[in-house]
Amino acid sequence: QVQLVESGGGLVQAGGSLRLSCAASGRAFSSNNMGWFRQVPGKERELVATIKWSGRDTYYADSVKGRFTISRDNAKNTVYLQMNSLKPEDTAVYYCALDSNGSWLRPKYDYWGQGTQVTVSS
Repeated sequence: QVQLVESGGGLVQAGGSLRLSCAASGRAFSSNNMGWFRQVPGKERELVATIKWSGRDTYYADSVKGRFTISRDNAKNTVYLQMNSLKPEDTAVYYCALDSNGSWLRPKYDYWGQGTQVTVSS
């Protein structure tokens, strides 16, 4: 089993920054690709960013490209999402997830954290 625990959410003004963390336990974290997603009530969950197990490859949704940075520290079993220049439309619950399929092109996110709320005021 895998346990993922997010932290770092909160209330911030537009233009501000937050850094989310996701601590993993129970599985060889360093061999798994990871992703950050977000969801607004009434809307589908949206992929925000992903990072390969090695940290060498990343992907960003167009809506966050240039503002968000995903990174990981395999020694600490933690993945991060640095969010800069935040906008009100970034308001959502943010989730981290672990890809159990091991495929960069066809990931399968089987393990999810409980989510952390990010609210950006205008």
